[in-house]
Amino acid sequence: MKQKFLRIVSLVVAVGAFAACSPIAPIAPANAPAASATTVTVFAAASLTDAFKALAPAFEAANPGVKVVYNFAGSPQLVQQIGQGAPADVFASANEAQMTAAVKTGRVVTDTARAFVRNRLVVIVPKDDTARVVTLADLGKPGLKIVLADKAVPVGGYALDYLRKASILPEYGAAYSQTVLANVVSFEQDVKAVLAKVSLGEADAGVVYTTDLVGEGAAKVVPIDIPDQLNTIATFPIAVINDSKNADAAAKFMAYVLASEGQKILATYGFISITGNP
Repeated sequence: MKQKFLRIVSLVVAVGAFAACSPIAPIAPANAPAASATTVTVFAAASLTDAFKALAPAFEAANPGVKVVYNFAGSPQLVQQIGQGAPADVFASANEAQMTAAVKTGRVVTDTARAFVRNRLVVIVPKDDTARVVTLADLGKPGLKIVLADKAVPVGGYALDYLRKASILPEYGAAYSQTVLANVVSFEQDVKAVLAKVSLGEADAGVVYTTDLVGEGAAKVVPIDIPDQLNTIATFPIAVINDSKNADAAAKFMAYVLASEGQKILATYGFISITGNP
């Protein structure tokens, strides 16, 4: 019995030694998990939220093995995070000034940014508006509650530009900007917060992008057009972060946004294509 046991042990040791020396790789189980996808972390202006979320599945389908993860916020907040070293692969800003600020952090190479869409402003009021804001001139009525994005946020700066331009025209009067700003009850950190407050009836009016009129919140507001002479055609730039851990995939995302497929998706959300007329 003892000799039989020793023969079995010797056989097991021999088989183990053979397997260790064998050049044949072990066969993975049929249900083994697939290799993890490459993740592209995109820091994008809040105004891009709906459009970029719609773009992600199409991009991922065109680039198997690549997964898009978004961080949406006001452009100044994103630049601050980038400057503090937050892991990111792509930055899409709502204006060129914030892209320039990102360049100054050292994490975006000068001249690598590209304009990818344009946008324009619109005034919005709640659908059940009781303040009877019908025209742009009505924004100066005493007692209104108006919300704007903070001046550091691109759309907030554009809104102030609109008020300054209007104040030069006789139909609005030199005091127009001052009287409208006197009605501002809050300056928000991003454009989505402005849309939310107006759509919930917490404000009588606000200034957002025309692209914000696409989506759930848009069904609860009514737009008042801002004419071209008072409006701003905002240019949105995009760039790859120079210390990206997934530079190849990041470059593919940027290329997709600039290509016709990405442009078509962005256009369905109201953005003005860089290949079209602003």
